[in-house]
Amino acid sequence: MDRRAFFKVATHKAGNTVIKVADQQVNNRASRWIRPPYAQLELDFLLACTRCDKCIDACPHNVIFTLPSRLGATVMGTPALDLLNKGCHLCEDWPCVNACEEKALTFPEENNGEIRPLPVMAKAEINTQTCLPYQGPECGVCEVSCPVPGALKWDLTKPFIDPELCTGCGLCREACIVDPSAVIVRSPY
Repeated sequence: MDRRAFFKVATHKAGNTVIKVADQQVNNRASRWIRPPYAQLELDFLLACTRCDKCIDACPHNVIFTLPSRLGATVMGTPALDLLNKGCHLCEDWPCVNACEEKALTFPEENNGEIRPLPVMAKAEINTQTCLPYQGPECGVCEVSCPVPGALKWDLTKPFIDPELCTGCGLCREACIVDPSAVIVRSPY
């Protein structure tokens, strides 16, 4: 290997390492919020998002809000989902995604007419310590709230969430009558 090739390889490896470190740091911070449907990976999202608020204005259920300045200039004004108080309704026409001209929110490429996969926005689980059916009384309020067939399942009278099918939309959390909700929704990072 000549000198020029050596420096080219070394520069390429150093650049990849810097990108991996930056990506990991951004993902660690992103574990504190949940992005809208079909958001790009966090670093790509931050590079693409212009903070135009079009996705926020397009959301018919007012689930999307802007992150505050106290979280830092890097993420200030970018959109996130308020899944602690509301749920994403997985709108059929995806107005928030279609409003995003900068492609920070973008549909995956379609493969030979296959149905577009649903976005995974968050991870949801049921807190069996506070969920009423796990304590004795029947409930079932969340049963009809899930828009994804098979994501919310039942073991006789006790609900559980299938992590392979769940999108993390938070509608079961919104439906839960326990205060605080027995459904825990977390960032996918």
